[in-house]
Amino acid sequence: MTDRRPIPRRPHIRYLLLHAYGRGGTIRTVMNQANSLVAAGWTVEIVSALRRRDDIQFPLDPRVRVSTVVDLREGTYTPPSGLVARWRDRKRGELLEAPARHVPKGEFGYRYFNRYVEDRLIAYMRSLTDGVLVTTRPALNFLAAEHATSGVVRIAQEHMNLGTHKRDVQQRIRETYPHFATVAVLTERDRDEYAELLPGTKVVRIPNAVHSLDQIPADPRSRIAVAAGRLFPQKGFDLLIPAWAKLVETYPDWQLRIYGSGEKKSELRHLIEEHHLYNHVFLMGHTDRLDDELAKASFYVLSSRFEGLPMVMIEAMSHALPVVSFDCPTGPADVLTHGVDGLLVAPEDPDALADAMAGLMADEVLRADMGVAAVLTAASYGPDSVHHRWESLFTSLHEQRHGHAAGAAKGTHA
Repeated sequence: MTDRRPIPRRPHIRYLLLHAYGRGGTIRTVMNQANSLVAAGWTVEIVSALRRRDDIQFPLDPRVRVSTVVDLREGTYTPPSGLVARWRDRKRGELLEAPARHVPKGEFGYRYFNRYVEDRLIAYMRSLTDGVLVTTRPALNFLAAEHATSGVVRIAQEHMNLGTHKRDVQQRIRETYPHFATVAVLTERDRDEYAELLPGTKVVRIPNAVHSLDQIPADPRSRIAVAAGRLFPQKGFDLLIPAWAKLVETYPDWQLRIYGSGEKKSELRHLIEEHHLYNHVFLMGHTDRLDDELAKASFYVLSSRFEGLPMVMIEAMSHALPVVSFDCPTGPADVLTHGVDGLLVAPEDPDALADAMAGLMADEVLRADMGVAAVLTAASYGPDSVHHRWESLFTSLHEQRHGHAAGAAKGTHA
């Protein structure tokens, strides 16, 4: 007897983020994906491994369900009463202090993991029986590869290039990623590198999408340059500030505005003071209106030591902003065409960065021409251009899974 039960047309999609309430680029792009999918009729849930804030920081469609595995907000945990409950509470405290077992120390988010967080995440993954689980960083990928049930279609997202990962993380990638139905990466170079490391594993390139292409164009007459990102070493603002110092004497009426928050704020402020840039370089902090701030500038600067796919850079290009960028691994060179929509210079070279910025600051016509080209480049990263790739991937994996299950059922009942 053939199993004629109808196949659900679309599976439940779950995105698992380390901290859905944060402000990072991965969080922003996952929420863009979720918004796009739920608007097209998919059932989408965002699961936050950890929660430390009350509110989501990026626009999110109310139809996207949000849930949390471990809530660490103050006042959310009430110590239990009773002998057995107190014993379990003591055990919980011990696990919170115990180091992670499954997450290698080289993982950039290692400090957020402990035995308790791992155990709760493993229990969550083992509770899933259907749909698609998309994990979004190596630590979560490793746990899903080994502990998500066979009823779930597993997809690993990689937002960083392979060479950026420490050796212990690369080894775990080699060991665990073959368990995934698909590994999704951001650039063609990433696809080639991961495919070489993981022979026989399906590796697809799906770039992140900007949230909108309907943006106010920047004014090439402006004398403002913008950079944005977390104030962490990765973003290289400690290289950008000395580079800007080389330009002040020639271009005293220009401003550099750096948007973002993070652990290196005091060090960067000291660097501004050291170079006497109090009236020229401004740490603007976090803003919920970055689109408005980008529209006030006339070019964007990317000074990162490494990237995955720099989405704020592409969002800047959607405002007709040309870009000056280090040719870091990976991302900028996969987006920019040197001399057309931006300028690429040698990685971690402040002198080269200063020379490129000076070239744009000196030439308003060049800024305008490159800005037009930048808009055309950004168009290929619009929601409509990227959304269908995820729909196609989810649909094909769902149909493959159902076809296998239906075939097994047919054989059982024949």
